[in-house]
Amino acid sequence: MYERTIEQELAARVKVMGGIAPKFTSPGFDGMPDRLILLPSGRIGFVELKAPGRKPRPLQMARHRLLRRLGFKVFVIDGIEQIDSVLEEIDHE
Repeated sequence: MYERTIEQELAARVKVMGGIAPKFTSPGFDGMPDRLILLPSGRIGFVELKAPGRKPRPLQMARHRLLRRLGFKVFVIDGIEQIDSVLEEIDHE
């Protein structure tokens, strides 16, 4: 399975929930998560997508720690089976 397949499924499930999952790019600030998850009622989370078994790079992990210190939810997904639990956690603060 490819990272792109997981990414497409994530976007589709977010849409069903009434939210959006835009790609997140940050020129000049590398290592930010791939997708910003925006759900109804102001729920927000960041998601890093990886191919099955792949891990984030050290710079990505540093950005995840920074975002968590700022109070944001950050997740790494490397399988379709993880999507629902991540979205549930974002949706229920």
